[in-house]
Amino acid sequence: MTDKEPGGALAGFRVIDLTRVLGGPFCTQLLSDHGAEVIKIEPPQGDEVRDWGPPFKDGLSAYFAGVNRNKRSIGLDMRTQRGQEILFQLLEGADVMIDNFKSGSLEKWGIGYEEVLSKRFPSLIYCSITGFGADGPFGGFPGYDAVAQALSGQISVNGSPETGPMRIGVPIIDLATGLYASIGILLAAEERRRSGLGQRVDASLFDTGVALLHPQAANYFMSGKAPVLTGNSHPNISPYSQYPTKKGRLFMAIGNDRQFRLLAELLGHPEWSTDPRFLHNPERVENRDALDAAITEALRDHVAEDITMSLLAKGAPAGAVLTIPEVAEHPHTKHREMVVELDGYRGTGIPIKMGRTPGSVRTTPPHYGSATRDVLAGLGYDRAQVDELITDGVAYTERAKPPT
Repeated sequence: MTDKEPGGALAGFRVIDLTRVLGGPFCTQLLSDHGAEVIKIEPPQGDEVRDWGPPFKDGLSAYFAGVNRNKRSIGLDMRTQRGQEILFQLLEGADVMIDNFKSGSLEKWGIGYEEVLSKRFPSLIYCSITGFGADGPFGGFPGYDAVAQALSGQISVNGSPETGPMRIGVPIIDLATGLYASIGILLAAEERRRSGLGQRVDASLFDTGVALLHPQAANYFMSGKAPVLTGNSHPNISPYSQYPTKKGRLFMAIGNDRQFRLLAELLGHPEWSTDPRFLHNPERVENRDALDAAITEALRDHVAEDITMSLLAKGAPAGAVLTIPEVAEHPHTKHREMVVELDGYRGTGIPIKMGRTPGSVRTTPPHYGSATRDVLAGLGYDRAQVDELITDGVAYTERAKPPT
């Protein structure tokens, strides 16, 4: 057993984080959880999700707290020349700069990546998260998760014929774009080991939404038929749906004939596995309604959590439909350390388990500008100079009031 090393896999990796809302902060929190030093630069009014509540606790919204741990916050107006000078000082020792500004914002301020940053900091990796990218028919337009879900086709395949198309319940495109961005950053970092050069990483909500259209897009490309709403059911697999039980609801994802035989035996209907309608997956998909009706009837006397354990133990995928409070208190959640607590902060845990260099939650989500003085002092500014920057509206330790 190799001893674990402190610091995380990204110890020494420095990230200048200009992002706000969700996709970008989710990306940089992933990096910070694994040891990266993340300095979050917030505009004078702050990251707007600080106001997205209730709930609030100790002056922080749950929305902000959920994606901003392990970071230091500095308030800075980068539209000012002195603010840009401070940014450049921070970039001197940085590996990555990431933003999710509207396309063209850096260029408008005179600090575009191609024209300025790549020349001044050739090894810098610059990651830009946007709604639709910088060009094309939607290029430069602002992007939000639900809008990207709509325009990428995600909403069109979510829901049932009864409900009609529905937004996915979690902001999956924002979150997945953050994941793609983090992968892109690490790809660029690996390539930089060979070339010594940084590069632009371009991640957009629209591209992510389209990339996640599996298997619906693959089905369409092969069949030429537009996908239809299937509710809880899977378009390619059966039984793969949610079913009521005597107590609780159960989701089953039976992907092969062996698993189906196990299900049939456990529910007391071994004859299902020899029924011509249910012999193999194509027949089960063709006769989905009849199979779902039979399973629903067989589950009337079962408890969702009990049948879950029985099916899982036999190797057949199934899960009781748990609420968020139930998940948070579940023994497996606790065993996997997927709820973490620190100094009154409580959040979801770290899903990437590293054997030798594990991630960690080291600091709670920061209050606005709480590290402004320390960060500037680290750049060589003395107390009087920092006071002057704050007085002149270049640096901030408290959020500015929005213009009226």
